[in-house]
Amino acid sequence: MPPTPPSPTCTASDARWKTVGREILLHFIDFLVTSYGQDPVITRLLNNTRIHIMPTMNPDGFEATKVPDCYYTRGRYNKNGEDLNRNFPDAFERNNASVQPETEAVMNWIKNETFVLSANLHGGALVASYTFDNGNSATGTLEGYSRSPDDDVFIHLAKTYSFNHASMYKGTGCDNRQTFPDGITNGYSWYQLEGGMQDYNYVWGQCFEITLELSCCKYPPADQLEKFWRDNKAALIEYIKQVHLGIKGQVTDKNGNPIPNAIVEAQGRPHVCPYRTNEHGEYFLLLLPGTYVINATVPGFKSILKTVEVHDNTGNFSALKHDFTFPEVSIRSSAASCPKTPLYQELQWASAAVKPTLHVVLVLMTVLLVIFQ
Repeated sequence: MPPTPPSPTCTASDARWKTVGREILLHFIDFLVTSYGQDPVITRLLNNTRIHIMPTMNPDGFEATKVPDCYYTRGRYNKNGEDLNRNFPDAFERNNASVQPETEAVMNWIKNETFVLSANLHGGALVASYTFDNGNSATGTLEGYSRSPDDDVFIHLAKTYSFNHASMYKGTGCDNRQTFPDGITNGYSWYQLEGGMQDYNYVWGQCFEITLELSCCKYPPADQLEKFWRDNKAALIEYIKQVHLGIKGQVTDKNGNPIPNAIVEAQGRPHVCPYRTNEHGEYFLLLLPGTYVINATVPGFKSILKTVEVHDNTGNFSALKHDFTFPEVSIRSSAASCPKTPLYQELQWASAAVKPTLHVVLVLMTVLLVIFQ
């Protein structure tokens, strides 16, 4: 079976007033279709990448407002009055919001596809925001920052978009009170958000998602939309290329059959919900250039470790490829999934259970922060 190309997604209008994001993605679809076979870069990109685009997740909210207004809030909610970007299961605290049909559909979409990279387009600011949006002491929130195990990759992804955008990289906010160095921010450092899509995608979807705030005005006049497209065109292309960062491959048994649900992760980057192979035994890990030890595990069998040197192959549209074979395995790994519960809350409790002295607390926090690097 030929390897599956990695899949990035672009989503707009997930919860509120994503008029600009919706229009940008419609322009982007047209650009990709008309450029294929004409532009060599776009042709190679499409030949090596599966791109999924959802211009609108909340059509109710989009239709709720007809008159351009930079500060309106009417379009924030769906027909049931729910904010969809506060509606996903949360890794840090129990989200008691009633899961909406739109949210359920997107969660099933994420579950049934192998998404690797994602961008969620918003409005109301000009910044690239990255996970985590929520957090606790286990992710360093005592320092005002919620750090994921792949924080370096997220910073790179956010800067890739920002520095290829017409002006986002300048870091100027929409008013004098708000600035973003390099045009990026950790979500939690900006403001704490429970039930957001980008944290859900990262924890349960094995997909690196950032949130792109693309306009200070949430619903600008129609004659400004063409400029928004021009400002974001190069950034979208360069961002999607990043799906080819790192390493990919397939895990098979002694007969060459794919092993689904095998755990494949880079040492020192433990995910609270371990990253597993898909039904074809394929794995994708976004990693910056460097040396890594990749750990492949099938429950009940000895893990296989492989030291690899990762280079930046985004220009070649192909990540480093390395397959793992388990010679003693001749059965398919059983299905496995992480519960949709506050997994980091449980990790925080586990840490709190072993803190007899202040010295131990400080040591534990240091380990939790350093192990992610």
